[in-house]
Amino acid sequence: MLALLSNERLIVRETKRPVTPLGGVVVFVEFLRRIDLAGKIRNHMPICWRSPNAIDPTSTFIAFLMAVLAGAKRFAHANWLRGDRALHALLGIERFPIDDTIRNLFRAFTMGNVQRFFEPLSAWQMERLPVRAEGYSLDLDSTVFERYGQQEGSLKGHNPRKHGRPSHHPLLAVLAEAHFLLHGWLRSGNCGPARGVVEFLKEALALWEQRQTIRVVRADSGFFDDELLSFLEERRLPYIVVARMTKWVQRAAQRVEHWQTLDENYAVGEFRLQLWGWKAERRFIAVRERIREARHSVGRKLIEVPGYTLSPLRQQPNAIRRGSLARLQPTRGRRESNRGTEA
Repeated sequence: MLALLSNERLIVRETKRPVTPLGGVVVFVEFLRRIDLAGKIRNHMPICWRSPNAIDPTSTFIAFLMAVLAGAKRFAHANWLRGDRALHALLGIERFPIDDTIRNLFRAFTMGNVQRFFEPLSAWQMERLPVRAEGYSLDLDSTVFERYGQQEGSLKGHNPRKHGRPSHHPLLAVLAEAHFLLHGWLRSGNCGPARGVVEFLKEALALWEQRQTIRVVRADSGFFDDELLSFLEERRLPYIVVARMTKWVQRAAQRVEHWQTLDENYAVGEFRLQLWGWKAERRFIAVRERIREARHSVGRKLIEVPGYTLSPLRQQPNAIRRGSLARLQPTRGRRESNRGTEA
């Protein structure tokens, strides 16, 4: 046949070989084979079916992962892959599970089974992280998942995308350099960002078990809380937390007179302040950033300083050094579509 516009001659033929639109999955499947994910799942899978006709739970779990990778957003979407014989051969699966099989597997995961399954897998993942002489940065963050229908724990709260809709408000701890989710809590939508953060951080540090150094803990202004700061100081963990823009912080930042230039765009100044309810004063760093047309400035205009924005950070001594500001300042840009946070 001939092409419609270019009259180029094309050869069209049929084939009985299985084909798949998911050819790019080959690279990911090879990665899973090299790290022996299937073997690790099989070793720690707490569920075992007695029926001789049942599909192996490990195969069902891997099939679920492939369905998610292919774009499935509900269990019924896993049926998209049931007729893909090329993908079945790539995975080594003779019978691809239907959505009910996958759903029944997850129903069998009681709280005890979840712990028995995911704890050794999490430890295995942490052991595979590269060794860094300078340690890892631990970022605390929260996000909002809007929910539809009657889902357990979904309540109305702060929801920037769907106002008034029930949601969940997860709390996350991320190792920034490895883009590794160390720990997470699923909370109701009516929780504030810092609710339960101290107990959450204790669990995260217990999971980490001092495998490598935590060089700094970073968080945005939602975690500017005396309880968290006191806990970090008690554990002697270096930290940088974006200060909440209260009028007392703004007034103290306006009185900064001496600025240390970091480069042509950034300068830092410092002040000490004891807010209401605090047992002692703490050190604050004010970051002055020059407004540029090519880059969105992440700070706020606290005072009328033409061409500059200011971002106050609560930090321990020596947490900011010359040339390290952009690397250490808390930002969601590394985790959420490269968008900077508002300090």
